[in-house]
Amino acid sequence: MVMERVNRKIALVTMDVRLPGETQGLDRTAFIAGMLADAGYEVDLITSSFQHWDKAQRNTADPAYQTHGYRVVFIDAPNYSKNVTPSRVRNHTIVSRRLAEYFKRHNDYGLVLAKVPPNDMALVCAKYAEEAGIPFVVDVNDLWPEAMRMVFDVPLLSPLLFRGFKRDAEAVYARTTAAIGTSEEYALRPSKYMNHVIPHITVYVGNDVSAFDAEAAAHASLVRKPEDEFWVTYAGTIGTSYDIRTMVLAADHLKRCGHADVRMVILGDGPLAPELRQLAAQLGCNCTFLGYRPHEEMAAYLQASDVLVNSFVKKAPQSIVSKIGDYLAAGKPMINTLANEEFTRKVTNDGFGVNIASEDPDALAAAILELQERPQVRARMGAAARRIAEEQFDRPVAYQRIVKLVDNLLSE
Repeated sequence: MVMERVNRKIALVTMDVRLPGETQGLDRTAFIAGMLADAGYEVDLITSSFQHWDKAQRNTADPAYQTHGYRVVFIDAPNYSKNVTPSRVRNHTIVSRRLAEYFKRHNDYGLVLAKVPPNDMALVCAKYAEEAGIPFVVDVNDLWPEAMRMVFDVPLLSPLLFRGFKRDAEAVYARTTAAIGTSEEYALRPSKYMNHVIPHITVYVGNDVSAFDAEAAAHASLVRKPEDEFWVTYAGTIGTSYDIRTMVLAADHLKRCGHADVRMVILGDGPLAPELRQLAAQLGCNCTFLGYRPHEEMAAYLQASDVLVNSFVKKAPQSIVSKIGDYLAAGKPMINTLANEEFTRKVTNDGFGVNIASEDPDALAAAILELQERPQVRARMGAAARRIAEEQFDRPVAYQRIVKLVDNLLSE
């Protein structure tokens, strides 16, 4: 039953969402918008005219954007060509100013929910909510400037360059009414800045498990996996935080040691992809780079694989990343190299994989061989992965906690 509410108009703000009908990016905020609209709220999803992953302007006049139960509001934004570039900073500055102007013209919201990052745009939302006397909720998906240090970390210089990001983060969290986080660490980050605990919930990025199954089944015929090959698969960005080099080196080690049946399958793209493709070619190892694949094809590859790798470098700041929902839904054992304490504890306690040291090709090769030789262990870990996917990462179930949080905030 749809509930009638008094302050039921909600602004959801994010600059890098994948909207329905688009092929690249993360659709967490769009999914939240849909669930809140289904729960009876009037929802405006406010985002950029510039599609972050496609690096292209959207056709904002396309009526297809307005057919999903919530209204999409586009803020005009300039282009940028790379994720880490001065032109992206300029984009954020301009969009922040235009977002503030938008709120001055539309002062009728009962609650604002903003994705973090970007910090500066979240700060605009926080100040608007503070002035309007309405609840402000952050959905913490990443930590800026911590994650930026992976790309550019120069002693003395980096703290100066990232000071603004840190200042904005602290100002956002100081004004936060309640927090959502894609991990427990992220959900607690505002409380850390405020020195007291505020209402918070952990809601993993997750996926729609039934939709994942349907996509994988519909595209299974696209996957050509030889019966005598053992696939160890990674899906995601090929960038600074992600340790794909170690997978290539481990593939070389395994082939030289007589395990030519093991193949590394790399799905995705990123700034380090050309360099790593070249390295794999020079070594002549069993490592296949498939490039970016639509989500439905990626699902089929994950289900066809034998082992999945959550591969990160030693200093990676990430916690429980978006791909984990898909990895778990595939029902395969996971080798995890991310050192994050929360996630390593989850891997062990929930029994869906093994943790190993990052940037260690020998350790990765050894873990692969152990799992290859123990099919019963793989089956047990795979079953545990699927169970956790259904219980904790299935969006239609897990995201109801966000709706309940909003209900509670607007009833107080």
